[in-house]
Amino acid sequence: MAENPDASGRRRVSKIDTSVPHSARIWNYWLGGKDNYEIDRIAGDQYRELFPGIVDGARIARYFLARTIRYLAAEEGIRQFLDVGTGLPTVDNTHQVAQRVAPESRIVYVDNDPLVLVHAHALLTSTPEGTTEYIEADLHDPEAILEAAAGTLDFNRPVAVVLSGILGHVADYDEARTIVRRLMEGVPSGSCLSLHDATDTDPAWVSAQQHYNESGAIPYHLRSPEQIAGFFEGLELVEPGVVPTPRWRPEVAMVEEGTEAGAGVGGVGRKP
Repeated sequence: MAENPDASGRRRVSKIDTSVPHSARIWNYWLGGKDNYEIDRIAGDQYRELFPGIVDGARIARYFLARTIRYLAAEEGIRQFLDVGTGLPTVDNTHQVAQRVAPESRIVYVDNDPLVLVHAHALLTSTPEGTTEYIEADLHDPEAILEAAAGTLDFNRPVAVVLSGILGHVADYDEARTIVRRLMEGVPSGSCLSLHDATDTDPAWVSAQQHYNESGAIPYHLRSPEQIAGFFEGLELVEPGVVPTPRWRPEVAMVEEGTEAGAGVGGVGRKP
């Protein structure tokens, strides 16, 4: 992406730039998608050479998202979902999982990436009973996200806020926690948070991420499991809590030893 600094000094996306790798396109490549460029495949392969677990980790993160959305729709009875930083559409997107459980579910996707915008409008379609919308907004501006989402979601009823591997793009930990808090303050009691992020516990993962961050791409910051758990402050954790993502209510037994290598940690929290 070509980026220009805004008044706050943050880089804002202005157009698609194929000269530097982009995390959403690399993620798409790791998941077997075709919405990526050679620069993304090169970066993805270099990352994988340093940390082979990342490809399994990308798939594990997707499975975690699907399990949490199914849980929220089927067991919490939530019918509204706000997916912030959705990335490129792939299999089992939030609206597909939620609307399989409850066709009347309403989903709002949020991203600030023009490539995602193009694909979202083409692919993120809804059931006739439900609604799927896309808004272009920045994670750093939670109030703008909530204001735009209010055109589709009823904030008098519970909403599931979904933050899938996105907060690592916020360099300052206190700011990242503030973003989560402000989003959850905007939704009513009974709303839930589904969140996972990558961890800094594996030296190979840390090294691979450092090389990626030095490539000119938008940096991503690994955090400790304790820091990620801190995003759930003030919420009631759903069992089993904040854990490596394969351990969050697994639907099948773990396939082999080492499955958690690139998994990160995550959980679901309920607003009292």
